Amino acid sequence: MGLNSYSFRVRYAETDQMGVVYHGNYAQYLEMGRVEWLRALGVTYKSMEDGGIMLPVISLHIDYKKSALYDDLLTVETQLKSKPLVKIEFDYKVFNEEGDLLATAHTILAFMDKKTGRPIKCPDYILERLED
Repeated sequence: MGLNSYSFRVRYAETDQMGVVYHGNYAQYLEMGRVEWLRALGVTYKSMEDGGIMLPVISLHIDYKKSALYDDLLTVETQLKSKPLVKIEFDYKVFNEEGDLLATAHTILAFMDKKTGRPIKCPDYILERLED
């Protein structure tokens, strides 16, 4: 299913004293990949939230392979794992500019009604765009 790539540079504030990216920042990198995956589909988080839908992460798994360093150009590849229902699952790969695989990851998010806080099915406008 749809694969999207997003690249950015590691900022100094994201690293420790050795210039290595702090492991907790990878969750933000994955979010950046997801946001850009949705944007490439023609959907934004803002438009979903304005429409009353939230998409919280309910599961996050990261396997670290190699360290990312200050000023590295990283690329997050985000791929939809399967057709979303109430949950949407993504697989990720994070590479540096040399093409080294730095991390693999998997997230599960749930479509939630903003007012009730209850799970809902994936909006039709997302399903329709996935079929294009």
